[in-house]
Amino acid sequence: MSWIAALFALFAWWFSTGLILFVVRRADRSGGHKLAVIAGVPAALIGAALVQASLGMHSVTGVYLGFIGALLIWGWIELAFLAGVITGHVTTACPPGLIGPARFIRAFGTVSYHELLLVCGLWGLVLASAGAENRVALATFLVLFLARICAKLNLFFGVPRINTEFVPDRLAHLKTYFTRGPITLAFPVAVTVLTALLAVCAERLWHAGNEVTIAGFGLLTALAALALLEHWLMVVPLPDAKLWRWMLPAPKTELDKDKTHGF
Repeated sequence: MSWIAALFALFAWWFSTGLILFVVRRADRSGGHKLAVIAGVPAALIGAALVQASLGMHSVTGVYLGFIGALLIWGWIELAFLAGVITGHVTTACPPGLIGPARFIRAFGTVSYHELLLVCGLWGLVLASAGAENRVALATFLVLFLARICAKLNLFFGVPRINTEFVPDRLAHLKTYFTRGPITLAFPVAVTVLTALLAVCAERLWHAGNEVTIAGFGLLTALAALALLEHWLMVVPLPDAKLWRWMLPAPKTELDKDKTHGF
């Protein structure tokens, strides 16, 4: 049961990430960024409905419904961000020479609306899950939220490897706020926090007494492990981009170049 949950979480993470990147890449080519986000609203609503339905279900089915529902809500928020529709009030590159708190405040301004939306989503799940039998949706969103905050801080403060291949056209200015270089204190802090989270989930999974708990912590353990792996890939030179590159349409510049040469 636990390995089935882990494989499901792995597939859901890979497929949902690839689908969002695919939609954004297509929007970059057509200019239909707002249309893509609007078209994704039903998915978010379905996610909310699944979460609502799962709250009173103390069953394996309820666990998976909550997990999928949280992923759909999270996925739509990420789509809105990557499509450049809900980002922040700062939409320009970092001025040369800007350092310290001023640079941090400006960097936060590039994602401020997105962060607010994530906090609203998390707070909504906290309120909806209060007293509920099944809080897998809240736990799923919380793991994703914690991992994303840690990742953004490390991209800002500095890590050796930063994959900018999938940064959408409308968010190209974000690259100027990334720091490629030696790790800072932010990295060991993030890794320690995520390792502790993984350890807690794995311990609960190990001592799970029924199939519902096994399924729930199987999903959360896999998700926490993926979050930790995502951070180590900022240091370890592995070609992680190949996981999705093959399934995405070519960037606009590449296709235009091919057409120019008559291929």
